[in-house]
Amino acid sequence: MGVTKGPLEELIEKAGGCAVIDGGFATQLEALGADINDPLWSALCLISNPHLIKKVHMQYLEAGADVLITSSYQATIPGFLSKGLSIEEAEKLLQKSVKLAIEARDNFWTHLQKNPKDGYNRALVAASIGSYGAYLADGSEYSGGYGPDIELDKLKDFHRRRLQVLASAEPDLLAFEAIPNKLEAQAIVELLNEEKVNIPSWICFSSVDGKHTPSGHSFKECLEILNCCERVPAIGVNCTSPHFIDKLIHELRKFTKKAIVVYPNSGEIWDGRAKKWMPSECFGDGNFEALALKWRESGANLIGGCCRTTPNTIQAITKALKSKR
Repeated sequence: MGVTKGPLEELIEKAGGCAVIDGGFATQLEALGADINDPLWSALCLISNPHLIKKVHMQYLEAGADVLITSSYQATIPGFLSKGLSIEEAEKLLQKSVKLAIEARDNFWTHLQKNPKDGYNRALVAASIGSYGAYLADGSEYSGGYGPDIELDKLKDFHRRRLQVLASAEPDLLAFEAIPNKLEAQAIVELLNEEKVNIPSWICFSSVDGKHTPSGHSFKECLEILNCCERVPAIGVNCTSPHFIDKLIHELRKFTKKAIVVYPNSGEIWDGRAKKWMPSECFGDGNFEALALKWRESGANLIGGCCRTTPNTIQAITKALKSKR
Protein backbone atom coordinates (compact mmCIF):
# COMPACT_ATOMS: atom_id res chain seq x y z
CA MET A 1 0.00 0.00 0.00
CA GLY A 2 1.15 3.53 -0.77
CA VAL A 3 1.49 6.25 1.84
CA THR A 4 -1.75 8.21 2.27
CA LYS A 5 -1.37 11.81 1.20
CA GLY A 6 -2.54 14.53 3.54
CA PRO A 7 -4.52 17.60 2.48
CA LEU A 8 -1.40 19.72 2.05
CA GLU A 9 0.34 17.19 -0.20
CA GLU A 10 -2.84 16.79 -2.25
CA LEU A 11 -3.15 20.55 -2.69
CA ILE A 12 0.48 20.92 -3.77
CA GLU A 13 -0.02 18.12 -6.30
CA LYS A 14 -3.23 19.69 -7.67
CA ALA A 15 -1.41 23.02 -7.97
CA GLY A 16 1.30 21.46 -10.12
CA GLY A 17 3.92 21.28 -7.38
CA CYS A 18 3.62 24.81 -6.00
CA ALA A 19 0.51 26.28 -4.34
CA VAL A 20 -0.29 29.90 -3.52
CA ILE A 21 -0.69 31.24 0.04
CA ASP A 22 -2.54 34.48 0.75
CA GLY A 23 -0.84 37.77 1.67
CA GLY A 24 -0.59 40.42 4.35
CA PHE A 25 -3.65 40.37 6.58
CA ALA A 26 -3.19 43.40 8.82
CA THR A 27 -2.07 45.42 5.79
CA GLN A 28 -5.33 44.73 4.01
CA LEU A 29 -7.47 45.30 7.10
CA GLU A 30 -5.92 48.77 7.40
CA ALA A 31 -6.57 49.37 3.70
CA LEU A 32 -10.25 48.68 4.43
CA GLY A 33 -10.24 51.26 7.24
CA ALA A 34 -9.60 49.13 10.33
CA ASP A 35 -7.66 50.67 13.22
CA ILE A 36 -5.50 47.87 14.60
CA ASN A 37 -2.87 49.86 16.48
CA ASP A 38 -3.20 47.55 19.44
CA PRO A 39 -1.28 44.67 21.11
CA LEU A 40 -3.87 42.31 19.58
CA TRP A 41 -3.07 43.72 16.11
CA SER A 42 -5.26 42.15 13.39
CA ALA A 43 -6.94 39.92 15.99
CA LEU A 44 -8.63 43.06 17.36
CA CYS A 45 -11.02 42.82 14.40
CA LEU A 46 -12.31 39.52 15.73
CA ILE A 47 -13.93 41.67 18.41
CA SER A 48 -14.72 44.86 16.52
CA ASN A 49 -14.91 44.14 12.77
CA PRO A 50 -15.33 40.44 11.94
CA HIS A 51 -17.01 41.33 8.63
CA LEU A 52 -13.74 42.95 7.50
CA ILE A 53 -11.84 39.75 8.26
CA LYS A 54 -14.18 37.79 6.04
CA LYS A 55 -13.88 40.45 3.33
CA VAL A 56 -10.07 40.18 3.34
CA HIS A 57 -10.29 36.39 3.04
CA MET A 58 -12.58 36.79 0.03
CA GLN A 59 -10.20 39.27 -1.61
CA TYR A 60 -7.34 36.79 -1.34
CA LEU A 61 -9.46 33.94 -2.67
CA GLU A 62 -10.39 36.08 -5.66
CA ALA A 63 -6.67 36.79 -6.15
CA GLY A 64 -6.06 33.05 -6.49
CA ALA A 65 -4.92 31.94 -3.03
CA ASP A 66 -4.93 28.19 -2.44
CA VAL A 67 -4.38 28.62 1.32
CA LEU A 68 -6.09 31.10 3.65
CA ILE A 69 -4.30 31.94 6.90
CA THR A 70 -6.62 32.93 9.75
CA SER A 71 -6.58 36.20 11.69
CA SER A 72 -5.31 34.53 14.89
CA TYR A 73 -1.56 35.28 14.60
CA GLN A 74 -1.58 37.64 17.56
CA ALA A 75 -4.76 36.25 19.13
CA THR A 76 -4.01 34.67 22.50
CA ILE A 77 -6.10 33.90 25.54
CA PRO A 78 -3.95 36.16 27.80
CA GLY A 79 -4.22 38.91 25.19
CA PHE A 80 -8.02 38.72 25.16
CA LEU A 81 -8.15 38.54 28.96
CA SER A 82 -6.20 41.81 29.09
CA LYS A 83 -9.13 43.36 27.20
CA GLY A 84 -11.52 42.34 29.97
CA LEU A 85 -12.92 39.29 28.21
CA SER A 86 -13.55 35.98 29.95
CA ILE A 87 -11.68 32.78 29.13
CA GLU A 88 -14.82 31.44 27.44
CA GLU A 89 -15.15 34.58 25.31
CA ALA A 90 -11.44 34.41 24.40
CA GLU A 91 -11.72 30.80 23.29
CA LYS A 92 -14.81 31.55 21.20
CA LEU A 93 -12.92 34.34 19.42
CA LEU A 94 -10.08 31.94 18.58
CA GLN A 95 -12.59 29.51 17.12
CA LYS A 96 -14.28 32.39 15.30
CA SER A 97 -11.04 33.17 13.45
CA VAL A 98 -11.17 29.71 11.89
CA LYS A 99 -14.93 29.82 11.31
CA LEU A 100 -14.70 33.11 9.37
CA ALA A 101 -12.04 31.71 7.05
CA ILE A 102 -13.95 28.46 6.49
CA GLU A 103 -17.15 30.38 5.71
CA ALA A 104 -15.32 32.59 3.21
CA ARG A 105 -13.69 29.55 1.56
CA ASP A 106 -16.96 27.60 1.35
CA ASN A 107 -18.94 30.56 -0.01
CA PHE A 108 -16.28 31.24 -2.62
CA TRP A 109 -16.06 27.59 -3.65
CA THR A 110 -19.85 27.29 -3.96
CA HIS A 111 -19.85 30.34 -6.22
CA LEU A 112 -17.04 28.83 -8.32
CA GLN A 113 -19.04 25.66 -8.89
CA LYS A 114 -21.75 27.78 -10.48
CA ASN A 115 -19.26 29.94 -12.40
CA PRO A 116 -16.21 27.73 -13.05
CA LYS A 117 -12.83 29.36 -13.65
CA ASP A 118 -9.54 27.73 -14.54
CA GLY A 119 -6.70 27.66 -12.04
CA TYR A 120 -8.74 27.73 -8.83
CA ASN A 121 -8.46 25.01 -6.20
CA ARG A 122 -10.65 24.51 -3.16
CA ALA A 123 -8.56 26.47 -0.66
CA LEU A 124 -7.30 25.07 2.62
CA VAL A 125 -7.70 27.03 5.85
CA ALA A 126 -4.57 27.31 8.02
CA ALA A 127 -5.05 28.43 11.61
CA SER A 128 -2.32 30.95 12.39
CA ILE A 129 -0.36 30.51 15.60
CA GLY A 130 2.13 33.26 16.29
CA SER A 131 5.20 32.93 18.47
CA TYR A 132 5.49 33.85 22.13
CA GLY A 133 7.24 37.00 20.93
CA ALA A 134 4.18 37.97 18.88
CA TYR A 135 2.08 37.85 22.06
CA LEU A 136 4.59 40.09 23.83
CA ALA A 137 4.13 42.64 21.00
CA ASP A 138 7.59 44.07 21.67
CA GLY A 139 9.35 42.97 18.51
CA SER A 140 10.97 39.92 20.13
CA GLU A 141 9.66 37.63 17.38
CA TYR A 142 12.38 39.35 15.33
CA SER A 143 15.08 38.81 17.93
CA GLY A 144 14.22 35.53 19.67
CA GLY A 145 15.42 37.09 22.90
CA TYR A 146 12.83 35.88 25.39
CA GLY A 147 15.10 36.14 28.42
CA PRO A 148 16.51 33.50 30.80
CA ASP A 149 13.18 32.79 32.49
CA ILE A 150 11.52 31.39 29.37
CA GLU A 151 12.20 27.68 29.25
CA LEU A 152 10.85 24.83 27.13
CA ASP A 153 7.96 23.95 29.47
CA LYS A 154 6.87 27.57 29.76
CA LEU A 155 6.64 27.87 25.99
CA LYS A 156 4.66 24.63 25.78
CA ASP A 157 2.27 25.88 28.46
CA PHE A 158 1.89 29.19 26.63
CA HIS A 159 0.92 27.51 23.35
CA ARG A 160 -1.05 24.53 24.71
CA ARG A 161 -4.57 25.85 25.26
CA ARG A 162 -4.57 28.04 22.15
CA LEU A 163 -3.48 25.03 20.10
CA GLN A 164 -6.25 22.90 21.59
CA VAL A 165 -8.92 25.53 20.92
CA LEU A 166 -7.83 26.28 17.35
CA ALA A 167 -7.58 22.57 16.55
CA SER A 168 -11.12 22.05 17.91
CA ALA A 169 -12.39 24.49 15.24
CA GLU A 170 -11.22 21.97 12.60
CA PRO A 171 -9.00 23.97 10.26
CA ASP A 172 -7.30 22.06 7.47
CA LEU A 173 -3.84 23.09 8.65
CA LEU A 174 -2.01 24.73 11.53
CA ALA A 175 0.47 27.47 10.62
CA PHE A 176 3.09 28.29 13.25
CA GLU A 177 4.48 31.61 12.04
CA ALA A 178 7.61 33.73 12.51
CA ILE A 179 9.20 31.38 15.04
CA PRO A 180 12.46 33.10 16.08
CA ASN A 181 14.46 30.40 17.85
CA LYS A 182 15.20 26.70 18.14
CA LEU A 183 13.73 26.44 21.65
CA GLU A 184 10.25 27.44 20.53
CA ALA A 185 10.42 25.06 17.57
CA GLN A 186 11.29 22.26 20.00
CA ALA A 187 8.39 23.27 22.25
CA ILE A 188 5.93 23.19 19.32
CA VAL A 189 7.08 19.77 18.11
CA GLU A 190 6.84 18.27 21.61
CA LEU A 191 3.42 19.84 22.11
CA LEU A 192 2.05 18.52 18.82
CA ASN A 193 3.16 15.03 19.82
CA GLU A 194 1.89 15.30 23.41
CA GLU A 195 -1.52 16.54 22.28
CA LYS A 196 -1.62 13.96 19.47
CA VAL A 197 -2.68 16.65 17.02
CA ASN A 198 -3.90 15.08 13.78
CA ILE A 199 -4.10 18.33 11.81
CA PRO A 200 -0.99 18.79 9.64
CA SER A 201 1.18 21.77 10.55
CA TRP A 202 3.82 23.93 9.02
CA ILE A 203 6.43 25.73 11.08
CA CYS A 204 7.95 28.86 9.61
CA PHE A 205 10.87 30.81 10.99
CA SER A 206 11.80 34.41 10.39
CA SER A 207 15.32 35.52 9.45
CA VAL A 208 16.97 38.92 9.51
CA ASP A 209 20.19 37.96 7.73
CA GLY A 210 19.20 35.18 5.33
CA LYS A 211 21.44 32.70 7.16
CA HIS A 212 20.09 32.20 10.67
CA THR A 213 16.97 32.50 12.77
CA PRO A 214 16.76 35.82 14.64
CA SER A 215 18.23 34.13 17.72
CA GLY A 216 21.31 33.13 15.73
CA HIS A 217 20.55 29.42 15.34
CA SER A 218 21.37 27.78 12.03
CA PHE A 219 18.54 26.31 10.00
CA LYS A 220 20.39 23.00 10.06
CA GLU A 221 20.00 22.92 13.86
CA CYS A 222 16.31 23.76 13.66
CA LEU A 223 15.53 21.27 10.93
CA GLU A 224 17.12 18.45 12.89
CA ILE A 225 14.24 18.95 15.34
CA LEU A 226 11.48 19.33 12.75
CA ASN A 227 12.54 16.51 10.42
CA CYS A 228 11.70 13.98 13.13
CA CYS A 229 8.09 15.13 13.44
CA GLU A 230 5.59 13.55 11.02
CA ARG A 231 2.92 15.98 12.21
CA VAL A 232 4.87 18.76 10.46
CA PRO A 233 4.86 18.02 6.70
CA ALA A 234 6.10 21.49 5.72
CA ILE A 235 8.63 24.01 6.97
CA GLY A 236 9.85 27.37 5.81
CA VAL A 237 10.24 31.09 6.39
CA ASN A 238 7.84 33.99 6.56
CA CYS A 239 7.95 37.72 7.31
CA THR A 240 11.48 37.84 5.93
CA SER A 241 12.81 40.12 3.21
CA PRO A 242 12.45 38.81 -0.36
CA HIS A 243 16.21 39.50 -0.68
CA PHE A 244 16.92 36.37 1.37
CA ILE A 245 14.28 33.93 0.17
CA ASP A 246 16.11 32.20 -2.68
CA LYS A 247 19.19 31.61 -0.54
CA LEU A 248 17.00 30.31 2.30
CA ILE A 249 15.14 27.88 0.03
CA HIS A 250 18.47 26.37 -1.05
CA GLU A 251 19.58 26.20 2.59
CA LEU A 252 16.37 24.49 3.70
CA ARG A 253 16.41 22.09 0.78
CA LYS A 254 19.88 20.87 1.82
CA PHE A 255 18.54 19.64 5.14
CA THR A 256 14.97 18.47 4.58
CA LYS A 257 12.71 16.53 2.25
CA LYS A 258 9.58 18.19 3.63
CA ALA A 259 7.56 20.69 1.59
CA ILE A 260 9.05 24.19 1.71
CA VAL A 261 6.87 27.20 2.50
CA VAL A 262 7.93 30.80 1.81
CA TYR A 263 5.87 33.93 2.27
CA PRO A 264 8.10 36.98 2.69
CA ASN A 265 7.13 40.52 3.54
CA SER A 266 7.43 43.36 1.02
CA GLY A 267 11.05 44.08 1.94
CA GLU A 268 10.17 46.90 4.30
CA ILE A 269 11.51 46.72 7.86
CA TRP A 270 9.29 46.75 10.96
CA ASP A 271 10.55 48.53 14.06
CA GLY A 272 8.90 46.49 16.81
CA ARG A 273 9.61 49.02 19.53
CA ALA A 274 8.62 52.12 17.60
CA LYS A 275 5.65 50.23 16.08
CA LYS A 276 6.24 51.53 12.57
CA TRP A 277 7.63 50.53 9.18
CA MET A 278 11.06 51.94 8.43
CA PRO A 279 12.05 53.34 5.02
CA SER A 280 13.68 50.57 2.98
CA GLU A 281 13.56 48.94 -0.42
CA CYS A 282 10.07 47.69 -1.16
CA PHE A 283 9.47 44.92 -3.70
CA GLY A 284 6.53 45.64 -6.01
CA ASP A 285 4.01 43.17 -7.37
CA GLY A 286 5.97 42.82 -10.61
CA ASN A 287 9.01 41.75 -8.62
CA PHE A 288 6.96 39.09 -6.86
CA GLU A 289 5.72 37.71 -10.18
CA ALA A 290 9.31 37.13 -11.35
CA LEU A 291 10.57 35.99 -7.95
CA ALA A 292 7.80 33.44 -7.51
CA LEU A 293 8.99 31.59 -10.61
CA LYS A 294 12.56 31.65 -9.34
CA TRP A 295 11.55 30.41 -5.90
CA ARG A 296 9.52 27.58 -7.39
CA GLU A 297 12.51 26.52 -9.49
CA SER A 298 14.67 26.60 -6.36
CA GLY A 299 12.35 24.16 -4.61
CA ALA A 300 9.54 26.06 -2.88
CA ASN A 301 6.19 24.24 -2.72
CA LEU A 302 4.02 27.00 -1.24
CA ILE A 303 4.56 30.69 -2.00
CA GLY A 304 2.70 33.73 -0.73
CA GLY A 305 3.19 37.06 1.01
CA CYS A 306 3.35 38.39 4.53
CA CYS A 307 3.35 41.94 5.93
CA ARG A 308 2.79 44.80 3.48
CA THR A 309 1.84 42.49 0.62
CA THR A 310 -1.70 42.75 -0.79
CA PRO A 311 -4.23 40.87 -2.94
CA ASN A 312 -2.51 42.45 -5.94
CA THR A 313 0.74 40.79 -4.84
CA ILE A 314 -0.98 37.42 -4.57
CA GLN A 315 -2.62 37.95 -7.93
CA ALA A 316 0.85 38.51 -9.42
CA ILE A 317 2.17 35.34 -7.77
CA THR A 318 -0.90 33.41 -8.99
CA LYS A 319 -0.35 34.69 -12.52
CA ALA A 320 3.25 33.50 -12.44
CA LEU A 321 2.66 30.07 -10.92
CA LYS A 322 -0.64 29.08 -12.49
CA SER A 323 -0.16 30.34 -16.03
CA LYS A 324 3.44 29.18 -16.50
CA ARG A 325 3.53 25.65 -15.12
